[in-house]
Amino acid sequence: MSYPLQKSDDEWRTVLSKEQFRVLRQQGTEAPYTGKYDKHMPEKGVYTCAGCDAPLYTAKHKFKSNCGWPAYFDSIPGAVTRHTDNSFGMARTEIVCSNCGGHLGHVFQGEGYDTPTDERHCVNSVSLKFSPDDPVLNGKGAESKV
Repeated sequence: MSYPLQKSDDEWRTVLSKEQFRVLRQQGTEAPYTGKYDKHMPEKGVYTCAGCDAPLYTAKHKFKSNCGWPAYFDSIPGAVTRHTDNSFGMARTEIVCSNCGGHLGHVFQGEGYDTPTDERHCVNSVSLKFSPDDPVLNGKGAESKV
């Protein structure tokens, strides 16, 4: 699939750490309970793609799931693209940044969380950056970065 922001692997390696490259560009996963945003629960702000800075989630989307990775019940409209992931002998829903195609994690549905969507976007912390200044809530919207 093609995304608006295109870079070669060599270009990605110049802007990402080894761990970011492994997760974002090679569909890796960080170990549970190790990411800096797992227990991060700000009242406001925005989580952006660590690869391209596109806004993905607001602080209001985040919830405590105790799964070992940051969890969000929804994303900024149009910011995340879903794909079927058939690795590991099962069908899962992979989520990627709609701007650069960077791997974020997976979406799980119907787990019974008390959230508006009953979805859990299970996202690798290394795939994200956080800013307490929320451009989405300040009227700039996701379209300005995507």
